[in-house]
Formats: sequence, structure tokens, C-alpha cells
Amino acid sequence: MILFPSVDDLLKRVDSRYSLVMLASKRAHELESGDPGVLDHYDSVKPVGKALEEIVAGKVTIDPKQTEDLQD
Repeated sequence: MILFPSVDDLLKRVDSRYSLVMLASKRAHELESGDPGVLDHYDSVKPVGKALEEIVAGKVTIDPKQTEDLQD
């Protein structure tokens, strides 16, 4: 269960729970791969928690113009 940031606060930044999960998982993967964080201080030590903190702070958003090529 997520206590901080709250799901209600996160859903103010992202339009659906599915989008929230996708954005948080992609950002957490970037953080694990060595991408530097965008916040000065994190309360969480795990990449998923850090990603959620960045989302609620408005530092990480979904780019509606970007599309992924899903074909191999």
C-alpha cells in the first residue's frame, strides 16, 4: 500500500491509474539504470518510491506527443 505520496495526490497529476502505473514503472526503470533524479531530496530509497515522488512534484509527466513503436 502506498502511504506517501497518496494515490489521490498522484491522480491529480495523471489522468488514470493505468497511466500512473506505466509512468511510474518507466521512470523507476530509468532511475535504476543510473538516470539522475530530478529532486534534491527523496523520502524513499527505492526507485518506485522516488518515481512517485517525482510525479507528485510535477517533475515527471506523460508527453502526449511521444509515441512508441510497438512493432519488432
